[in-house]
Amino acid sequence: MEEGFDKNGSDREEIFSKSVRAGKRTYFFDVKSTKGNDYYLTITESKKRFGDDGKFFYEKHKLFLYKEDFEKFAEGLNEAVAHIKSISPVVEHTSSDSSETASSTSDNKFSDVNFEDLDK
Repeated sequence: MEEGFDKNGSDREEIFSKSVRAGKRTYFFDVKSTKGNDYYLTITESKKRFGDDGKFFYEKHKLFLYKEDFEKFAEGLNEAVAHIKSISPVVEHTSSDSSETASSTSDNKFSDVNFEDLDK
């Protein structure tokens, strides 16, 4: 049986869904409920790939994050992102790079994630 599906094959109740396009990837953040009305988060990374036959398909990687792990996960993610920002060199763009600057600037914006709101 595939994870995230009940015995009848129907998907668990979806409470909230947010997709984020980031370059060649799309991330899906889906809040779902269990049979016991508890909440969990699935994070799916989807990348468009081309097979040997020339047809495209979507390669997906899924992560299940349970309520009891939200705080530790958020702390670890925030710490890793802060570390990357602290060691990354600052790159200045010229006016010929203006279109690239606009897209890379929007990709580098991070927001604080507070999973505690799910407990309410």
